[in-house]
Amino acid sequence: MTNWARVLILVFATAEAGWLAFDGTRALIVGDFITPKSGPYAGQVGPWRHLVQAVGLDPRGTPMKVIFAVCGWVWLLIAVAFAVGTRWSWMAMLVAAAGTLWFLPVGTVCSLAQIAMLVGLRARL
Repeated sequence: MTNWARVLILVFATAEAGWLAFDGTRALIVGDFITPKSGPYAGQVGPWRHLVQAVGLDPRGTPMKVIFAVCGWVWLLIAVAFAVGTRWSWMAMLVAAAGTLWFLPVGTVCSLAQIAMLVGLRARL
């Protein structure tokens, strides 16, 4: 894989995974996710809440906070493995990106970009 693509995949992955790890861990510690303080979306979590509610989870509940934190921290570990070229990390990055397509809107865009690059440039690994 070309170096620029590897770097770009890692930028997207660490941004998304880092946010999930940070916000989920913080929510477990202080009790809630970071939300806008003002404007039309003040106090609301992201649009991902609609998908989460559709499957029966409380977007602000402890299970969702744990999902955020665990998903983020595991994905950060996978990103480190990908950065050093561990053989299994390509598939793990693909699974992590696909597994967070629900994280609307920015997470979905980051995940789709990663999936496209991982699949499109697979032959160059």
